[in-house]
Amino acid sequence: MVTGLDNLRIVLVEPAGALNVGAIARVMKNLGFYQLVVVNARCDLLGEEAHLMAVHAADVLGQARQVATLPQALEGCQQAVATTARPRANQPLYAPDVGLRRLLPLGSTSNLEINPGPQASLSASALIFGPEDRGLSNEELAYAQCSIKIPTNPEYASLNLAQAVAICCYELSRIASGNAPDGISDGAVISASGPPEVDKDIASLDEMERLYRHLETTLLHIGYIYPHTAASRMEKFRAMGHRAQLSPQDVTMLRGILRQISWFTGSGQM
Repeated sequence: MVTGLDNLRIVLVEPAGALNVGAIARVMKNLGFYQLVVVNARCDLLGEEAHLMAVHAADVLGQARQVATLPQALEGCQQAVATTARPRANQPLYAPDVGLRRLLPLGSTSNLEINPGPQASLSASALIFGPEDRGLSNEELAYAQCSIKIPTNPEYASLNLAQAVAICCYELSRIASGNAPDGISDGAVISASGPPEVDKDIASLDEMERLYRHLETTLLHIGYIYPHTAASRMEKFRAMGHRAQLSPQDVTMLRGILRQISWFTGSGQM
């Protein structure tokens, strides 16, 4: 098995096609991925259609973890990359050969013009795919530090879900095995100021999620944001937090400030 892939999760958000999920399980096993996490499945992952396409990857289907929300799928992860067919506001967008490198542990790829993900051997990372009919929403994209877009024909840009997973898994296995080109391809950074360099000591997505929830509660209490605009404003705060690459110590300090604000304003929110 290619090293560096053991703790990488393939996350499917609301997949509707059992045939697609089965095909994804097959290509995952082909390329050395075994962690499949499904958010709010709209099909039978263990049914006949899924097993028909999985062929000899029934074990990947059988051990797939089903959860109700995307934050649950990302529990324990330090890095997450989302996939999208179009640029979105507040989210850096990269080609797969650049953005996917942040999902691999240090030492699993050569450090070219980009620093790969820093997670330790026990940390997990996630690659997130959206539903077949709509892709990932802005809210769902905000859970990842960056997004990738597979270059396709502009006249018909939308890929089949299983095909998109296959392309990304192949690219990841190629990078992890050292068979990727020695350099970053022209145009790899699609809509970002530079490659997604990653600090060695950043807070986990769990820690960041708790910070964002704490921040939202506090800002609602003091009237800085309002319920009808909270979602859009928090997307911007999430993007800022991802760019800042906060350390666990940074998160602890910021939450301490939020607790003090809550105490001072008498909300009692901790």
